[in-house]
Amino acid sequence: MGGYVALLVFTGVLAVADWLAVARGDDRTRTFTKPAVMVALIAAVIVGAPAGARTVWFVVALLASLAGDVALQRDERWFVVGLGSFLLAHLAYVAGMSRLDPSIGWLAVGALLCVAALVAVGRRIVSGAAASDPALRVPVIAYVAVISSMVVVGLGTRRPAIVVGALSFYVSDSLLGWNRFVARAPWRDVAVMVTYHVAQAAFVVSLF
Repeated sequence: MGGYVALLVFTGVLAVADWLAVARGDDRTRTFTKPAVMVALIAAVIVGAPAGARTVWFVVALLASLAGDVALQRDERWFVVGLGSFLLAHLAYVAGMSRLDPSIGWLAVGALLCVAALVAVGRRIVSGAAASDPALRVPVIAYVAVISSMVVVGLGTRRPAIVVGALSFYVSDSLLGWNRFVARAPWRDVAVMVTYHVAQAAFVVSLF
């Protein structure tokens, strides 16, 4: 028990260090802190989470997220690789969460919430991505569809930690997409990472 708690605390320290590096624009420090957060979360799951299919799927999701983090730290040519890695992460989270017998009623609530978000935010991000590079339209649409599915299933589980994780991930990626393809604001860079780390930590905590 103590081992995984210590790793979660260490994850928090690394996350704060990463947020501070983002705020300073310190990309050199982030080559360590950004992937280190995910490595620490993966270690926490391996050390303390109960064995089972959901744990396996969540580890796959965390590994795919780690790959996505590394890809997005590289140049623009790696953007689609990062996008694809996180798409796989969301699919793995969906596979894991699906084992919790989601509620039909809450799935419907999640679907309505995602439709509203797509109308208000998603379509602007897709349009902005297509305007910056027409080749991005299909990958971005696919990604939006998959993360929306993850949110729907997450709300369907009715588990507080998973609901927090799913919604935080959606907020993080919405901020990232808006910053990248619609209108940039420096404060969003930090907000993207805070909500991202909250999401991943919430998914991990839900296993214990």
